[in-house]
Amino acid sequence: QVQLVESGGGLVQAGGSLRLSCVASGRIFSINTMGWYRQAPGKQRELVATSTSADSTNYADPVKGRFTISRDNAKNTVYLQMNSLKPEDTAVYYCNAEISIAHMKSTIFNYWGQGTQVTVSS
Repeated sequence: QVQLVESGGGLVQAGGSLRLSCVASGRIFSINTMGWYRQAPGKQRELVATSTSADSTNYADPVKGRFTISRDNAKNTVYLQMNSLKPEDTAVYYCNAEISIAHMKSTIFNYWGQGTQVTVSS
């Protein structure tokens, strides 16, 4: 009933930039926190950044000062602007959202996108 679709990943050289987008669609009543996570080969999925419905943001230490999360609530979209990329940023990036759906407004469900690959070459 709800889908998260990411886009914007790709291959970039170290020091470059990418902008990821994630659009939520379906029978959405409201969206609380939206965020980005990443998973590198052989590692656990980790938090990158989150943004609450009140526009409060949180960043993992490795990306502070380089990445910026933002959202367009009218479009149910969250973005991740990634600057000064490093090879260690290489991972599959996943969008996450806490969403209540139209016919179950009092229940919040956790949704994930399919992931988008970001590769940073040295």
